[in-house]
Amino acid sequence: MPVYNKLVRDLIPKVIEKSGSKFTTRTLDPSEHLTEIKKKLYEEVREFQETMNRQDALEELADILELIHAALPIHEATYEELEEIRIAKKEKRGGFKDGIYLIEVEDE
Repeated sequence: MPVYNKLVRDLIPKVIEKSGSKFTTRTLDPSEHLTEIKKKLYEEVREFQETMNRQDALEELADILELIHAALPIHEATYEELEEIRIAKKEKRGGFKDGIYLIEVEDE
């Protein structure tokens, strides 16, 4: 039996059950949950970096967004609060839309 030891989507046990396979799961406490969300984020970002087409990129971005949604309640935050912070930072410093690549800054 393969050992995974990783965070999976909430309905994966039902999918495995329907396939007739046996499995073992446990529910993580909040600190473990956050640690595993962070690990999973790294995994999904790596997968996003490796995408070669639009559909795969969107799938990985959706996974990243789902992990962000999972992390918010652990920090007692809402998506709306996160959006407010994102917008405030964008208004103050801009976004990343224009693809500006800083090469160097001369010291005075």
